[in-house]
Amino acid sequence: MSADERQAFDVFGDELGWALAVAAGGRLVRLAHLEDEDAAWELQRRDHPGATRDPAATPLPTLRHQMAEYLAGERHDFDLPLAPDGTDFQRRVWQALCDIPYGVTRSYADLAAATGNPRAVRAVGQANSRNPIGIVIPCHRVIAADGGLGGYSSGLARKRRLLVLEGVLIA
Repeated sequence: MSADERQAFDVFGDELGWALAVAAGGRLVRLAHLEDEDAAWELQRRDHPGATRDPAATPLPTLRHQMAEYLAGERHDFDLPLAPDGTDFQRRVWQALCDIPYGVTRSYADLAAATGNPRAVRAVGQANSRNPIGIVIPCHRVIAADGGLGGYSSGLARKRRLLVLEGVLIA
């Protein structure tokens, strides 16, 4: 790993709880929301043990600012350099997630069709669950075909809150 690819991270609180954000080479590689600060620190130690805490590392200050705007209902799209680590298929799914507009949901089947493989519904669900940059790559906008919430790695209560914020669900 070159010097410009070293990971920097921040653990911070926001309206959704506690977050771990990780950057490398000036791009966001991870954003995870967790129930408490201890869980955020544990995730950092487990998955990013060589990362250095540097809240000023690019693009972490911009991320925190844009997250605050999003959570206040003032921002609908994020403008951040991203570098999610995954397979080619996962990256196609994550790109398709980025194409889902604010305030709109899609089913797992819709997402599979958008990736060019309509039979890959389960694989799409797995890729969705492995999204390393939650909210910014909006996996919370994918719901079950029957209209149910489906799953969400950061918890269904958080998913419901995000969909209420975006006007998809009524509080």
